[in-house]
Amino acid sequence: MKFENFSIQLAGHPILKNLTGSFSGRAIGLLGPNGAGKTTLLRTLLGFHAPSRGTVRIFGLDIRKDIRQVRHLAGYMPENEAYDAGLTAIRYLRTVAELSGLPRRAALERAHQTLSYVGLGDARYRKLGTYSLGMRQLIKLAVAIVHGPRFVILDEPTNALDPAGRHRMLQLVREIRETGKIHLIISSHLLPDIEECCDEVVILRSGEIISHCNLERERSTNRKFLQLEVDGMVEPFLDAACRLGCDAAVDVKAQRVKIVMPDHVDIRHVYELADVHGIEIRRMDFKRDSLQDIFMKAMAHGRL
Repeated sequence: MKFENFSIQLAGHPILKNLTGSFSGRAIGLLGPNGAGKTTLLRTLLGFHAPSRGTVRIFGLDIRKDIRQVRHLAGYMPENEAYDAGLTAIRYLRTVAELSGLPRRAALERAHQTLSYVGLGDARYRKLGTYSLGMRQLIKLAVAIVHGPRFVILDEPTNALDPAGRHRMLQLVREIRETGKIHLIISSHLLPDIEECCDEVVILRSGEIISHCNLERERSTNRKFLQLEVDGMVEPFLDAACRLGCDAAVDVKAQRVKIVMPDHVDIRHVYELADVHGIEIRRMDFKRDSLQDIFMKAMAHGRL
């Protein structure tokens, strides 16, 4: 997916502003506060809004000129529900597959296969109005993939799900990603969902891309750090840690120390230094930067 000076105005108001960049991840996470332009972007990719300037290319197709072909390649799981409660799941899904261009017999076969895949095979002949919230989320996912699209947009796929339902949904999303046959664009306000499923993240604010990061690269280069509560003379201890290649900072009054460790240093070395310099470690927290850290930095500073 490639943005080329892409802008959107609605009722004369700029919503998306000069988006530029190429994104090639199997699963691209879309993040941003309310009003950032996420929903407008997703709807534009499906042809519901026309670009005011520039364009977006998906698999080389220009959404200005080739929107019919783009839609043919797309699957969409909206945040809100839209279905006939009186239809059975199998009839509903078969109809969707037919509308997507599959012959009647092939559509019915794909409907059965897809319902079994998402875990609704035993409920295929039940009316949608009898489905639980979790089952309705799964039927929305089934609708998005039944016709074999090349890319799928998932808008808040775990919305309002309980822990078990959320776990199942994320498992399915990861499985779809791992097949390599379908590219995913996932919009969610739940950062752990994006971190768990995506390999690339785009962060929007006020209609602009303020951050773009490759999570795979971020995970491989992400430095680890310790937060310690200690007792003893910390200066010699920190000097020794710095000689090992660590970065260190201290709040002397609170006796708290933060140590950022390079790859060749691990927690064992820190304990050894503490022992040598008579430092008592009362508490230790170990972490790496999470997607939440990345997101909050982008919100605070505009860009990473």
